[in-house]
Amino acid sequence: MSDAQLTARSLEHLLGAWRTAGASYQALADRIRLLVLDGRIPIDTRLPAERDLAAKLELSRTTVAAAYRQLREAGFIDSVRGSGSVARLPGPALSLPAVAGEGMLDFTKASLPAASSLPAAARAAAEELPRFLPDPGYDPVGLPHLRAEIAARYASRGLPTTPDQILVTVGAQQAIALIARTFLGRGDRVVIEVPTYPHAIEAIRLAGARLVPITVTAPESGPHRIGDESDGWDVEAIEQTFRRANPALAYLIPDFHNPTGATMSPETRERVLAAAAGHGAIVVADETTAELDIDRVGEFLPLPAYADSASAGAPVIMIGSASKTLWGGLRIGWIRAERSHIQRLIAAKPATDLGTPMIEQLVVARMIPQLPEIMEERREQLRLGRENVRRLVAETFPDWTMPVQHGGLTAWVGIGAPVSSALALAARSHGLLIAAGPRFGIDGAFERFLRIPITYTPDEYDRAFAALTRAWAVAANEPVPYFDSGALPSVV
Repeated sequence: MSDAQLTARSLEHLLGAWRTAGASYQALADRIRLLVLDGRIPIDTRLPAERDLAAKLELSRTTVAAAYRQLREAGFIDSVRGSGSVARLPGPALSLPAVAGEGMLDFTKASLPAASSLPAAARAAAEELPRFLPDPGYDPVGLPHLRAEIAARYASRGLPTTPDQILVTVGAQQAIALIARTFLGRGDRVVIEVPTYPHAIEAIRLAGARLVPITVTAPESGPHRIGDESDGWDVEAIEQTFRRANPALAYLIPDFHNPTGATMSPETRERVLAAAAGHGAIVVADETTAELDIDRVGEFLPLPAYADSASAGAPVIMIGSASKTLWGGLRIGWIRAERSHIQRLIAAKPATDLGTPMIEQLVVARMIPQLPEIMEERREQLRLGRENVRRLVAETFPDWTMPVQHGGLTAWVGIGAPVSSALALAARSHGLLIAAGPRFGIDGAFERFLRIPITYTPDEYDRAFAALTRAWAVAANEPVPYFDSGALPSVV
């Protein structure tokens, strides 16, 4: 039996606005099933007792029992007398999203296809590999010449960096988890934006930290340029949060925020750093989307605002990744920090990882000098995707709102009604996997939002919006249909 247990109060928060015009037991079963499918209820988590949940939701115990029975029959929970009900996925369906079903379109992934220069870089890297074969091959820090290329990239953006300030990781997700495990203790408070990248939430929670949310909103319609006061962050509220919570760390996505697309102004950055410095907090700046600009060419924010503590006043750790700019299959990320912090991270890394794949490092080292040309290619791909989403939203759902965004990989679309989870669930039966808004929060909020990637082809968008049109009729007006699905999507 799992040690993880969900209280009735916690499940109530996750459920959000779950009630529909149909039978309560059906609506409750549908929502719990979606929470399991998209990972908000982890597998092996013990659900609240029927009596406790019924009391919290002000339902009859018969209603809750009927919902649990339907989930049990579909394989989404196991129940043992005296031991409670545990979240499961149906039988052999513990498969990856990529094999969730033939013809399924997976919009839980916000990622671009491989850069066109990658095949040539991979061939050259394979030819280069033999000179490294006499070595053991375990590389916990990163190849020296790759670290030098990453450091040079920071320097070209205005932040002098040496290779010993870089630690190469297996993707940005490992970087987030490693930072959390190294610098956080159980019960430490962490300032985190909401909405935000859901796997960062998971990594910080696994470190035993307590989340302290600050709100980020998508830019409103109309012109929005770097330096605007309305950048999406309420600075006064952030400063109050630091004073009240006295956090150990703040995890932020300052450029092309995932999922809203917002970008911090220089003034906001300075005030956030000052607030962090006043309370001895580390600022973690996740820059995995920072270079994915569409419109702000030549307007890239200078990095000294996120420099070392000597000038910024607070320790700053930056996270970067090749997966967003080059290809998701290149699992290479990195951390840029003060030397003392890098040394602590190097010491902690072997507990979960003994080395970063060698050939992938060789590929990325060859491609980093090509980033200016690669980003031009990416800019055109993202611009096309953004315009396709904007057009289809306007034509298909004129009441929905798509915010202004100048870069990034996603659109944080307002759908006008608190039915995002119901819409995502209904879309599955029409061949579309898409992440509901609450997947990016910590308490079941954001039911009025849907994250739509801007990284797909025109044909894929036509298929996706056809599925959303059919699903919307169900989610907005009728009880959500019951169906079997076993894929557990991981949001990227």
